[in-house]
Amino acid sequence: MIARLQGLDRQVKQYLLVTFNYWNFTLTDGALRMLVVLHFHQLGYSPLAIASLFLFYEIFGVVTNLVGGYLGARLGLNRTMNVGLALQVVALGMLAVPAAYLSVPYVMAAQALSGIAKDLNKMSAKSAIKTLLPRGQEGALYRWVALLTGSKNALKGVGFFLGGALLMGLGFRWAMVAMATVLVVVLLLSLRGLGKDLGRAKSKPKFSQLFSKSRSINLLSAARLFLFGARDVWFVIAVPLYLGSVFGWSHLQVGGFMAAWVIGYGVIQGFAPRLTGTARAAAQPLERVPDGRSALLWAGGLTLVTALLALGVQLQWPPQPTIVLGLMTFGAVFAINSSLHSFLIVHYAGEDGVSLDVGFYYMANAMGRLLGTVLSGLVFQLAGLAACLWISVLFLILATLISLWLPRHDAVVAQG
Repeated sequence: MIARLQGLDRQVKQYLLVTFNYWNFTLTDGALRMLVVLHFHQLGYSPLAIASLFLFYEIFGVVTNLVGGYLGARLGLNRTMNVGLALQVVALGMLAVPAAYLSVPYVMAAQALSGIAKDLNKMSAKSAIKTLLPRGQEGALYRWVALLTGSKNALKGVGFFLGGALLMGLGFRWAMVAMATVLVVVLLLSLRGLGKDLGRAKSKPKFSQLFSKSRSINLLSAARLFLFGARDVWFVIAVPLYLGSVFGWSHLQVGGFMAAWVIGYGVIQGFAPRLTGTARAAAQPLERVPDGRSALLWAGGLTLVTALLALGVQLQWPPQPTIVLGLMTFGAVFAINSSLHSFLIVHYAGEDGVSLDVGFYYMANAMGRLLGTVLSGLVFQLAGLAACLWISVLFLILATLISLWLPRHDAVVAQG
């Protein structure tokens, strides 16, 4: 196995190391999310109070993606990725204190560091892929992005389950210690193996270049904002608390369901190039890649699925089958949407200083998550799950309308 890895092309080795870093970070990020939600619900916090714990996590994600893309282009993506790993270790260490110190402001501060870490890591990983492939390899680019994104989300689902299991097995404090220890090892491997000039722009970008001037990237970013707001308005707070309080599920059952949802979502993302019908057989030299038309059709499909789910909850159809099957269907269609978007941003991004465009796009992603997180706690507390789902429908209508203006093409590209 070691000999086989040593014989791989340098770009493939770098891709594998970036993916390995991203996988391990994502595992701890998913576990941390579930640990915080379940632990503080167990302590009697209201849904809105639990949502507030993630407020700085999402706010700092907005800033980090914008500034992090600039830093990645100037300093190299290896540095931004390693800083992200180090900050997550610090955040986990902050939470590994006696319970008496875990006040709301303190946990919000730790979550702020974790939000910075997560978005530095994600922006670095997504941007690095484009730098590791030759120009014109859009088919291979789509598959590499889909594999990275899909495997990441599958592991995030494992992280949700792990969070519930660690809370039951080790308790909140020692779960933090265990995860921090794993990331220290990952960071040491990353410091040794990542290329020093990975993703660094040939010409030093100016600070004024932080905001994208590309119409296609601006439109895609706006659609992404509402797409992820539509997911998190029910996913972050409302569904985990609903499953526990209404269905009476245990922490392990809630964590297991959320894990299964995200794992399935990640697996489908990984197969998106086949499921969208854009990938051709290996023997064929040419293939089509997605464009704005693909994003529009799949956003419209997700809107219909979510409207049916919201209607079922509103009309009080049998709750467990409606919610469980409805959310699984939502997850499958959302996975295709997310994978298409992840490819399109890397495809639209400029060749030099790719992280500037990717960072701007994921800033919009973080703004959508922030909006969804706040509304998830507030709306669920005031009006229940059905109201969260109707807001999700509204957001998806907006994402679909924006997708009408995304660029379309009939280009056929060389298969990588």
